[in-house]
Amino acid sequence: MKNRKLTLVIGLFVLFLSVLACTINIGGPNYPQNRIPVSTDAVGELKSAIQTSVAAGLESGQVMLVITESQLTSYMAASLQTQPFFTEPQVYLQDGQIQIYGLARQGYLQATVEIVVTAGVDAQGQLKIVLTTANFGSLPVPVDLKDAITATIQEAYTGSIGPAAVGFRLEDITIANGTMTIIGRTK
Repeated sequence: MKNRKLTLVIGLFVLFLSVLACTINIGGPNYPQNRIPVSTDAVGELKSAIQTSVAAGLESGQVMLVITESQLTSYMAASLQTQPFFTEPQVYLQDGQIQIYGLARQGYLQATVEIVVTAGVDAQGQLKIVLTTANFGSLPVPVDLKDAITATIQEAYTGSIGPAAVGFRLEDITIANGTMTIIGRTK
């Protein structure tokens, strides 16, 4: 009888340690069926496309940049490599929206995340980002976190594309069929 209790206690302790070693998935939206491959070549293509668009804009005064889902997904994956909170990003450009999926991890908890934003141009020719959806599984998303996500996306634009866009005024952003087309003029 004493051996059974000891075996039960040891078994429960091992089970407890096993649970602690595992990540608990708390759900979230499903990734879309078609996964976008991540590659360093796509990051290079994006950087090259930005440089080419800026150079053409200096000559003609008009800048047109076409960015693909693969380029944005790869850029985001490369940018997030040093942090463990958000991994496996996928960026979809469909129906006027930027849809971002990924895995968010905090401690032993993991959730699939969906963030949907729209991008437009304000009256001053600046990028305007509006967060329309933030789904973190079964966890509610506070308004402050939605504002922080919007600010982070805005800052990512300013940090990566912004320096190349000095003296640049946006005229239009179109998002459809896996591409985002940015049109503007040099000032």
